[in-house]
Amino acid sequence: MTNVKYTDAPADIEQALENAMTIDDVLPSPSELVRKTEKEKITIAIDKNSLELFKEYANKHNAKYQTMINGVLSSYAAKFLSHK
Repeated sequence: MTNVKYTDAPADIEQALENAMTIDDVLPSPSELVRKTEKEKITIAIDKNSLELFKEYANKHNAKYQTMINGVLSSYAAKFLSHK
């Protein structure tokens, strides 16, 4: 990660940036979302904006948006739900 000093930012923005914390990204990169695993078909309602973003990225990268969504859910489950 590159440490950048913003010199032309308004004082409140500069202060917020200086006090900001770096957090680990919990989601996989889009390239990690395309993988084959055993699937079970379900019906689910997804926010329109989120679905459009997945479809757009999948179309650009010749991938399946459903597989990408599954990857996000699998990563979330592995990180947050497996610690029973």
